[in-house]
Amino acid sequence: MEPYPLKFLKNLNRGREVITVLINYGFGDLLERLGLLKYLKWGRRMISRKKHEEFEEFTSAQRIRLALQELGPSFVKFGQILSTRPDLIPSEIIEELCLLQENVPVFASEKVHETIQNEFKKPALEVFASFEDEPLAAGSLGQVHLARNENGQQLAVKIRRPGVVQEVERDVALMLEIAQLIERHIPEYRIFDPVGLVNHFTRTIRREMSFQREARAMQEFSRLFEDDPRLCVPNVDEGRSTDAVLTMEFMEGLHIDDLEAIQKSALNPKTIARQGAQIFLKQAFEYGMFHGDPHPGNIRVKRDGSIVLLDYGMIGFLEEEKRELLVDLFLSIARHDVDSTIRTILALGQPTQSVDRPALRADTRDFIDAYYGVDLGKLNIRQLLNDFVSILSNHGLRCPGDMMLLIRAIITLEGIGRQLDPKFNLAEVIAPAIEKLVRRRYDPKRIAEKAISDIKQLFRTAHDLPLHLGRTLQKASQDELKVQFEHKGLDRLIHEFDRCSNRIVVGLVVSSLLVSTALIIRTTMTESLFIAIPLFMMSGFLGLWLVWGILRSGRL
Repeated sequence: MEPYPLKFLKNLNRGREVITVLINYGFGDLLERLGLLKYLKWGRRMISRKKHEEFEEFTSAQRIRLALQELGPSFVKFGQILSTRPDLIPSEIIEELCLLQENVPVFASEKVHETIQNEFKKPALEVFASFEDEPLAAGSLGQVHLARNENGQQLAVKIRRPGVVQEVERDVALMLEIAQLIERHIPEYRIFDPVGLVNHFTRTIRREMSFQREARAMQEFSRLFEDDPRLCVPNVDEGRSTDAVLTMEFMEGLHIDDLEAIQKSALNPKTIARQGAQIFLKQAFEYGMFHGDPHPGNIRVKRDGSIVLLDYGMIGFLEEEKRELLVDLFLSIARHDVDSTIRTILALGQPTQSVDRPALRADTRDFIDAYYGVDLGKLNIRQLLNDFVSILSNHGLRCPGDMMLLIRAIITLEGIGRQLDPKFNLAEVIAPAIEKLVRRRYDPKRIAEKAISDIKQLFRTAHDLPLHLGRTLQKASQDELKVQFEHKGLDRLIHEFDRCSNRIVVGLVVSSLLVSTALIIRTTMTESLFIAIPLFMMSGFLGLWLVWGILRSGRL
């Protein structure tokens, strides 16, 4: 029996809103395959189908963007996260998702003061020496206000939007339910990994909603770059920060995409472009922790030329193994080593389907030929990364979320660099970083440390092996050894058997009613016809309904 979508039923009103919007934008067939149309009232269903006609001239990608935009901030955020996954999402949809904007109104100052009161158990003017009710900026998760402390220092206070946690959790539960239904009912969409995408979004949005987590990230960046004057990280005021309120040092600066203002301040745009790229690459390749959303709105330039990064809600992490694989990718391309490049691609991407090795080799050879002989410092990094992602996508290889976040951030940075300096080439900055990593890889001290670590791991494995072997033999001798088999695809078969048996039963009941009532009408007196004729008509109606259901399913 098909299980009910419990989270959908628990949030039925919001679920109906989602269904209505999706029908409005022409996704009624998808909802019908998921079995969700039955939860929308017949009248609203008809109105929504008529409204769909207004959007028939739009492409599918445009309708997806418009639907997400209408569904609100949680779904807009989801679309923005999807735009970082070109390894899973088609390019035409990615282009539309990049246009999503968070059009959210500011929330009332009364709500701001209420949040501060709830978090600190005292009013805002007792927490801060002064507090401005007019927000400086607003987003889907919160808004920023200016304040001052008792020393007169200007502060930026980030207040979480009231009720946003509950709204996001409700929408995330619905997204997960729909994703599970898609994987269950629409096998051809499994290649997009709907459940994996929703889980990735859930982790990301929960990180962003936790201001304490963001504060810890800012403090870690500040520690890592304390000896590097090129990057300024706002200091966190821990005494005035909670999970819903983040207070930090207010830092003034020029918008990095305001080229005219930068030039008027006697700053060199070329130096700033190069310096910004060096800072980011140092984060990713040296520390393995990088700012995940370096768009122009989150970057400021101070009068002394140092760079300020804002909004640390989205942070990416790159493990040392992944950093080494990226180095291997660049080196194997430079050496025209097809086999090494294929091994690196397969190590970076997780297969979602069987990989066609000959086709992958052919595409990899074309990929390498396009860049072979080009000096590392002259590579077109944007095109190289886009081609790399295309290979992953074409061969069903899913890249880790943080890796795709890094690729997107690098492409964004190159665009910012070209705004500042039309001749800017990110490869000239990446080349020294790669060379530094290669030198570090073959450093005798590091090789010795890695060898010692591997030997320790080997000894631990050897020490645990007899214990595990003994447990296995004991279970086998006591007939407790179990082998688990997972049957994939049987749920759909069982569901089809269930439908077939139901139709057979209904058909038998209808036919028996038709025959019995026909005999009653033929053989009984007139007074019995008042019962027999309605039963006969009802039986006929049920028979027609059964035939209509079979015809509509397309499985006559």
